Amino acid sequence: MAIFSTTIFMFLALSLSMVLASDHSPLQDFCVADLTSQVLVNGVACKDPKLVQADDFFFDGLRVAGNTSNAVGSKVTPAAVLQIPGLNTLGISVARVDYAPWGINPPHYHPRATEILTVLEGSLEVGFVTSNPENKHFRAVLQKGDAFVFPVGLVHYQRNLGSTNAIAFAALSSQNPGVATIANAVFGSTPDIASDVLVKAFQLDGNVVKYMQSKF
Repeated sequence: MAIFSTTIFMFLALSLSMVLASDHSPLQDFCVADLTSQVLVNGVACKDPKLVQADDFFFDGLRVAGNTSNAVGSKVTPAAVLQIPGLNTLGISVARVDYAPWGINPPHYHPRATEILTVLEGSLEVGFVTSNPENKHFRAVLQKGDAFVFPVGLVHYQRNLGSTNAIAFAALSSQNPGVATIANAVFGSTPDIASDVLVKAFQLDGNVVKYMQSKF
């Protein structure tokens, strides 16, 4: 009996961990996000189903190339719950990424989603780094039609290896995957992280830290 109880407990623990690893499953056909609701829930409150229209499941923003004339040379166009209210509770989203020649999508991570990236045009260097203490770097070069997976919560990046524009599409396992760009979070926080903390963390001169904070 004790062995049976232990087995059941282990099964329930494993099942619970799997459930908590992604967005919650929907309990009805759809729960279109009511983006005007003042109700605070883990996700977005549902619109009255009687008011739902086809436009709640539609988004045309991915057909438009992003403006890559910025410091990093890339532009991410998300199609998540804020752009497509019908994604609410469905546990999936996509994004288009445009890259200028030699542009990068800088190191970042998604706290709530695994990502699979597919190259539509061009050639990309991609990679991710595992957590401490190994910090192992997995890197690949992708051609048109190739795909690569970035596990949830791990720092990853992309770089256009060509002299022409590149395009990729990403699918993510959350309606709201979130994104934390490392440089922005560390050097561009509001209010600033104390410079002496960053000096010790990155082993940099204080003037370099102040310069980096001024850039973000």
